[in-house]
Amino acid sequence: MRAHFVLSEIGVGLRRNVTMTLAVIVSVALSLALLGGSLLARKQVNSMENYWYDRVEVSIFLCNANDAETGDPACARGAVTEEQKEQIDAELAEYDLVDNVYFETAEEAFEHYQEQQQDSPIAAVVTPDQMQESFRVKLTDPTKYEVISSAFAGRDGVQSVRDQRSTLEPLFNLLNGVNYAALGLMALMLVVALLLIVNTVRVSAFSRRRETGIMRLVGASSFYIQMPFILEATIAGMLGALLACVLLVGVKQFAIDTFLADEIQVIDFVGWDAVLSVLPWVLVVGALMPSIAAFFALRKYLKV
Repeated sequence: MRAHFVLSEIGVGLRRNVTMTLAVIVSVALSLALLGGSLLARKQVNSMENYWYDRVEVSIFLCNANDAETGDPACARGAVTEEQKEQIDAELAEYDLVDNVYFETAEEAFEHYQEQQQDSPIAAVVTPDQMQESFRVKLTDPTKYEVISSAFAGRDGVQSVRDQRSTLEPLFNLLNGVNYAALGLMALMLVVALLLIVNTVRVSAFSRRRETGIMRLVGASSFYIQMPFILEATIAGMLGALLACVLLVGVKQFAIDTFLADEIQVIDFVGWDAVLSVLPWVLVVGALMPSIAAFFALRKYLKV
C-alpha cells in the first residue's frame, strides 16, 4: 500500500467534509469527557466511602434521669446504672467485630455539644445533666452495624443505638445518582457521535464514488479502498479524545485543585494518578469507536 496515496486521500476527505468532521470531533470530545468524568466520579465516591466509612462509629446512648422523668419509653425503667454500663462494656469487648470502644461522659458530651452548637440559642439553656452518656464503638466492618444494634437496642439502660452510616448513605446515594446520570448523558452523546461518524463516512464515500470505482476496476483490494475512510474517522476520533483529555486535565487543575480543594477541605479529592489512569482509556475509546463505526458503515455505503 502506498502511504502517500492514503495520506492524500485522507487530506481530501477531511477538507471536503470539514464541517461534519468538526462536529464529530466536538461530539466525541464531549462524550469522552463525560466518560472520563464518570470514571473519575466513581473513583471519588469510592475514595469518600472508604474514608468516611472507616471513621464512622456506632453510638450506644444510655438513659439518664432526664429521659426517665420525661417518659421516654426506652427509659421507662429509669436511668442507666453503673452495673449496666459495666455489663455493656464487657460484652462489647467480646465482639471480634469491635475495633475500639470509647466511653463519653455526660460532661464530655456537653462540651462537644457547646462547641458544635455555639451559635444556636438552644445551647444556652442546655445543661450537662440533660446530656446522655454513650459508648462510641468503632467497628472493623461498618457494614455489620446490625450486629451491635440487635444486641444492645432495647435493653435496660440503653436509650438508642445509632449508626453514623445512615447519615452518610443519602449523600453517597445522591453522588451515585449523579454519576449514573452522567453515564446516561455520555451514552446519549456517544450515540450522537456514532451517527455523525456514520453520516460523515457516507458523505465522504459518496463524494469519492468515482475514485473508488476506478480503484475497483484496476483491482485494488477492499482494505486498500476502505483504509482512507477509516483513518479519517480515526483521526477525527483521536482529535476528539485529545480534546476530552485537555478538558479533564483542565477541570482537575482549575476547578478541583485551584477552587474546590480550598473551599471543601473535608473531601480528599482524587489525585493526578487517578486522572492519568483514566486518560489512556479515553484515548483508546476515541481511536477504536470511530474506526469500528466507519468499518461497518463502509460495508453498507461502499460496496467493495
